[in-house]
Amino acid sequence: MEKDIGIDRMESINTGTKHNSIGRIQTLGSVRHRDAITNDVILIPTPSKDPNDPLNWSQGRKYYTAGLVCLAMFMCNFLAAGPTVAIVDTTFDFFPNAPMGGPAVIAAKISKVAFFFTSTALLQGLGNLFWMPLFNKYGKRPVYIASYTLYFGTTIWLSFTSSYASFLIGRIVMGFAAGAAECTAPPAVFFLHERGTIMAFYTAALSCGVAGGILISGLITIHHTWRYIYYVAVALVGLVLLLAIFTFPETTYIRETPSTTTTPPDDDKIKPSISQLEMCTSNSEIPKRMTYWQSLRVYSGVYTSENLWTLFSRCIVLIVLPPVLWSAMIMSVTIGFLVAVTSNVAPAYSTTYGFAAWQTGLCFIAALVGSIIGIVVGGHMGDWVADWFTKRNGGLREPEMRLPAIVISLITAPLASILYGVGIQYQLHWICPTIGLGLLNFSIVQATNISLVYVIDVYRPIAGECTVTVMAAKWFLLSFYTNPWVDAVGYLNAYGTMAAISAFFILLTFPLYIFGKRIRTASWKWRVVKFVHWNADREVGE
Repeated sequence: MEKDIGIDRMESINTGTKHNSIGRIQTLGSVRHRDAITNDVILIPTPSKDPNDPLNWSQGRKYYTAGLVCLAMFMCNFLAAGPTVAIVDTTFDFFPNAPMGGPAVIAAKISKVAFFFTSTALLQGLGNLFWMPLFNKYGKRPVYIASYTLYFGTTIWLSFTSSYASFLIGRIVMGFAAGAAECTAPPAVFFLHERGTIMAFYTAALSCGVAGGILISGLITIHHTWRYIYYVAVALVGLVLLLAIFTFPETTYIRETPSTTTTPPDDDKIKPSISQLEMCTSNSEIPKRMTYWQSLRVYSGVYTSENLWTLFSRCIVLIVLPPVLWSAMIMSVTIGFLVAVTSNVAPAYSTTYGFAAWQTGLCFIAALVGSIIGIVVGGHMGDWVADWFTKRNGGLREPEMRLPAIVISLITAPLASILYGVGIQYQLHWICPTIGLGLLNFSIVQATNISLVYVIDVYRPIAGECTVTVMAAKWFLLSFYTNPWVDAVGYLNAYGTMAAISAFFILLTFPLYIFGKRIRTASWKWRVVKFVHWNADREVGE
């Protein structure tokens, strides 16, 4: 086992010299991102000379791979949340005597059926803790194919089982299998200056999977029973599985950390300059490009000397790091609250507006629009804000430079919960809570993306573990009690409380922006955190 890496920085980072000699020294996100003289963008991480290095892939191949990851994420959340729109019909199917018991019995049985969806959401988060160590140790391709095959199998299972217990177990296993989709984020094949935009598509796939799943599921129920949602999902999940088997290459790559970083050509394209390529590896021979069939090998070796126990425990211990904990809370007050809404939205719209399932589903068009807008504001704008501060800082990039862009969600996230709660409570026009759905999904992509990319910028070599920790820490347990909570205190009080909670955690962005550098540097020296310091073979050159 290689020696853990400390937090010392190279002299060039502090002095602002032209070259950033990172070597195998951990910088916790503090890097030179623009040349001190020419102001050109520096490619971080620096690609190797190997044509099989994902950083050297064509832009088309990179975006296709990222798109496939997003599609897989979309489909996992499609089935995790989509059928909630038919939760009333599902309840009457599993409990046919419920209507004879009156409203109180119906509400109780709906809460029981809601466990189908909240348990799936919970296992999606916890399943990450199992899949991520395998991803890091053995690569993404074999684990991804295995997990998605299990997901496909449980989709078939859920299409035919009619027992409540069997269905609940199937949904639990499905959530566990689907959790792997959240582990495979796209940054491995992109550079630092592209990271925010690419990750915005990733977070949008998560929220659009929920919204799109509810929308499509609602349309299916116009002429078919709720079980047809699962029949359609079998075909779609099977298609994604085939695409993964035949078109998803291994994206994990062991890259020698360069001793020097230089700037790209003046046109600031993604392709590295000749000088960069010459200094990226000590090998004199350039490896040959793998053939198509070689790239589809299911197993390609071990990618780290770290043992599975270390990889597993790191995902748990990382939550004590302030940046990771803060990002997890942002995730909780956006995605976690969306889970709460989806577990309640069908009976809410049905009772308040008399909407059928398909009509409720159509309201989630607003959620899709909000997510798409969030890609621009949370992704491209986040990158632009970070680069603006980098230029003002003489080309030196600090991860906190991305955080000011999140201020927009300080307004939209609380407002989303208020509009939804007030609209349902006082039976305002259906557009009021629907706008709340749109703003909530906008905030998911905008705020969650900025907070998650911030953590990735800080702890890039263990970005996978950080993503899993953030995802697994979502307050899905809240959604288990959403319906009873609403029944007890009403929509206004329940969602008003959610609005206050979201505002509080987003407000923590300000002290993190001011003191973030000192916080992440000091916390990395904590005794408990030293247990999860990564080995040199996890370094990626930033």
